[in-house]
Amino acid sequence: MKAIQLEKPQTFHAIDIAEPAPPGPGEALLRIHRIGICGTDYGGYLGKMPFYSYPRIPGHELGVEVLAVGEGVTNVQPGDHCSVEPYLNCQRCYSCRRGFTNCCESHKTLGVMCDGGMCERMLLPARKLHVSRTLSFEQLALVETLAIGCHAVDRAGVRAGEHVLIVGAGPIGLSVIEFVKVAGAKSIVLDINEARLAFCQNRLGVDFTIAARGDGSELTALETVTGGQLADVVIDATGSNKSMSHALNYCTFGGRLVYVGITQQEISFLHAPVMHRRELTLLASRNALSRDFARIVRLIEDGTIDTSPWITHRSGIDDMIAAFPTWLKPETGVIKAIVAMD
Repeated sequence: MKAIQLEKPQTFHAIDIAEPAPPGPGEALLRIHRIGICGTDYGGYLGKMPFYSYPRIPGHELGVEVLAVGEGVTNVQPGDHCSVEPYLNCQRCYSCRRGFTNCCESHKTLGVMCDGGMCERMLLPARKLHVSRTLSFEQLALVETLAIGCHAVDRAGVRAGEHVLIVGAGPIGLSVIEFVKVAGAKSIVLDINEARLAFCQNRLGVDFTIAARGDGSELTALETVTGGQLADVVIDATGSNKSMSHALNYCTFGGRLVYVGITQQEISFLHAPVMHRRELTLLASRNALSRDFARIVRLIEDGTIDTSPWITHRSGIDDMIAAFPTWLKPETGVIKAIVAMD
């Protein structure tokens, strides 16, 4: 069957792979319909993504259809349309036993440490499927991106009325915005890309935007919109070590800083006394939990989250290899690209 493999950075190939076996106990056989492209895929393509290994079939943001199920599977049945929770965990390690399945000690993310869904059919544990009777395959493929933001906002403990600064308006930052809004907090977005800031304000309804110019004006602007308090919560979604090193300066006294973006470079707190003086809390956020996926499906179904602004680019599987490099260019205005397998 047809698949796309990233042989090494910047080298995709269309390949043929074997059909999956019939589903065993606890497994489901899936037809892949839609695949979302995210920053992890771009990082893998550029050779800049930690944990990524090659060669690799990418694809972890998936909208799928259940074709068959194995013995003991009761949560899905053939014909169901599902979002995929792409984090494979062992269920046995200390992290899993305590409920931290998102950071299992043997964790593997589809399309990163093991082959993903950029193929026609695949087998997965049925427990990783989240059913919707109403969402489209494209909407189902968006759930994983939204789950990253959902988990980061939960880690921050965002409360109604707080000022939350989201640094970086890429897809992960946009997913954070959605859940800051759900929490009833005030969203402030900081980015260098004016078009992204306009999108945040005009399409996502954020409360304030700040252009990052690197001249100190960002801090002044943040003081203005918060009445001099700075941000109760800062969530850095850039993946830039420079941004992440500076982000604590935006936090108010008793504030929380969450890193949801990831970098391979060193992070250093040039003004470390700020952390002590303001008694800041530093948190990391990795992946998401099963409950996040179920919650997001419900929020899209009931209209609390509107997915219509998200998808800006589409491609068929046969056109993906040629289209992919163009999605990396800021001038193309990509928010979320979706690949159709059918």
